[in-house]
Amino acid sequence: MSNTVVITGANRGIGLSFAQLYLARGYTVYAACRSASAELSGSGAKVIEGVDVGTDAGVKKLDDALQGVSIDLLINNAGILHNESLGQLNLDTIRAQFETNTLAPLRITDKLADRLADNAKVALITSRMGSITDNTSGGRYGYRMSKAALNAAGMSLACDLKPRGIAVAILHPGLVGTEMIGGHGDITPDQAAERLVARIDELNLDNSGTFWHSNGQQLPW
Repeated sequence: MSNTVVITGANRGIGLSFAQLYLARGYTVYAACRSASAELSGSGAKVIEGVDVGTDAGVKKLDDALQGVSIDLLINNAGILHNESLGQLNLDTIRAQFETNTLAPLRITDKLADRLADNAKVALITSRMGSITDNTSGGRYGYRMSKAALNAAGMSLACDLKPRGIAVAILHPGLVGTEMIGGHGDITPDQAAERLVARIDELNLDNSGTFWHSNGQQLPW
């Protein structure tokens, strides 16, 4: 029986690269997204469409589709980015980022917790922009705050899931050339996914709940 991975935000970018990598490894891949891309539809993954992780209906759609599935790896990858600055705050976009970037990974992990196999792994794709220590440029209020809160949730998840042998990775992919940031980045989505998979491979109960760059550098909170 193959291992099973669930990936959110899998229709493009890093999520699609994750799906392709784990398919190549022989995993059964459940790929959740709002709407499937041609690449995802043709990949061989089990596609779950209509999953907007920032909504009750989207989370229910994912939950319903995974009834009875034993999950070895859950990758909370879906995220959104807006740009707010002092004097130009948009509380609606800040709230939207909290719903998708912070609350959705927590809700989904909670919903699927009873389907996580013993010794399973959970990966949270966060950002070094959620590091308070690393913030020297300000701005991006909603994104920074939502990712810092996700990091805090990841630490609590690591504590709460440890008795079941489940480890939690808190991972920054790097500056990746995805559509979310206009395609400008230092590495491609495929390169980012390869590095992130290496970090997930290294994940264990001893390093659970720590904050890592995909390049292997431990990041400050």
